[in-house]
Amino acid sequence: MPSSGKHDGGPATLGELAPFGARLAAAMTARGPLCVGVDPHPGLLADWGLADNVQGLRSFSQTVLEAVAPLAAALKPQVALYERHGSAGLAVLEELLAAAVEAGVLTIADAKRGDIGSTMAGYADAWLRDGSALAADSVTLSPYLGFESLRPALDMAAANGRGVFVLALTSNPEGASVQHVGGAQSVAKRIVQAAAQENQRYAGEVLGSAGLVVGATVGTALTELGIDLAAVHGPLLAPGLGAQGATGADMRATFGAAYPAVLATSSRGILAAGPDVAALRAATVETLQGL
Repeated sequence: MPSSGKHDGGPATLGELAPFGARLAAAMTARGPLCVGVDPHPGLLADWGLADNVQGLRSFSQTVLEAVAPLAAALKPQVALYERHGSAGLAVLEELLAAAVEAGVLTIADAKRGDIGSTMAGYADAWLRDGSALAADSVTLSPYLGFESLRPALDMAAANGRGVFVLALTSNPEGASVQHVGGAQSVAKRIVQAAAQENQRYAGEVLGSAGLVVGATVGTALTELGIDLAAVHGPLLAPGLGAQGATGADMRATFGAAYPAVLATSSRGILAAGPDVAALRAATVETLQGL
């Protein structure tokens, strides 16, 4: 199962598995701060000459893993694009998560789960429990039922050496209508502060395991909202590199003192080079050089 291995030293028991933040920091130091999104959109499958079915999904996933696992600090499969193929698609996702462990690359399940009570506990059990077929190294979460509604996932991640990435400040145009509300005490700022509080349990680690999702193209929003990401002490997953317009220089300007904690995410900018493995690796190396 994808949760039972230590990424830099073979099998490990739960007690031996280092916290996610520490493992991610080590991977970013060793390989560079890049996460490659695994986004099997129907159009991209077609561009690769693959059918929009489970067989195409499996071929796509295996090719991306083979190409970028030696180079990227993490892979981020987009769960929705596996779910759309039903139970067989989720089985392919399970295969990918397990194969990523064998390949020694961390995984972020981009599921954006968020709920309350026993339902949130069920999501935590699926994505973060040791031994679950869907267990990833970390999962994305939506906090818009209240940050503390995520408590089952936060605690299970801590108990099992895994992590979470909580949506904080996204770069989609609609996000501002919720995240920017509140001015000096915006919704986004409160989420950032809650994550910083959560990471106090990881005070002895290089990075905490409670990360945030902050869009690489948010521009001046961090300054305008008075948000201090450097105080979070957790990883910052930053989608938007490449095809969405952000460059490494843009990100250094946007994140400032928090840039060392940034895990930049590129999906289409790298995947467009496929299906040739060598071309995918070349695109990954080029992206890393820009960071």
